Amino acid sequence: MNNLHCETTRIRTRLSGQGESGQAFIEFTFVALAMIVMLFALIDFGRVIYERQVMVNLTREGSNLASRGTSLTNTLTAITNSAAPLNISTKGRVILTAVYNNNGSLVVSNQLSAGGIFASSKVGTTGGPATLPATAFTIPQSNQYLYVTEVFYSYAPITPIGKLLSITLPTQLYDAAYF
Repeated sequence: MNNLHCETTRIRTRLSGQGESGQAFIEFTFVALAMIVMLFALIDFGRVIYERQVMVNLTREGSNLASRGTSLTNTLTAITNSAAPLNISTKGRVILTAVYNNNGSLVVSNQLSAGGIFASSKVGTTGGPATLPATAFTIPQSNQYLYVTEVFYSYAPITPIGKLLSITLPTQLYDAAYF
């Protein structure tokens, strides 16, 4: 009888162990799936933040160069050459604009652009009126120039996170700096 009891106990132990390993596999699957989704999100959102920060640096540098007397042509060349890791020649556009305050009337006096995508300036076009954000209402002073650098960039996620979670990530990034 004692042998039978020991054998029954061993069979129960084996059966319960198999059930636990199946449960562990299911739990691991859910945890692994959650970790993969978080990894994909981290990769794509990290890329958006990184590319956006590169754009902020480019716009500030472009407006800063132009406001210190560098010609728009040389400024545009410097900005497009220093845009790495962004590929402005195929996936972006840089627009440099000089806005003149003609006694209270803001006019776009000059504008240059370079890049591989089509994008229109949000400031205006050469010879036309300039549209500036409300925060720049005192800039430029009468009979002075304001230099605006705008960068447009096409963003494409490299992971399927947006499709998995039905999240729409931005397809075009934009930044502007006013000096």
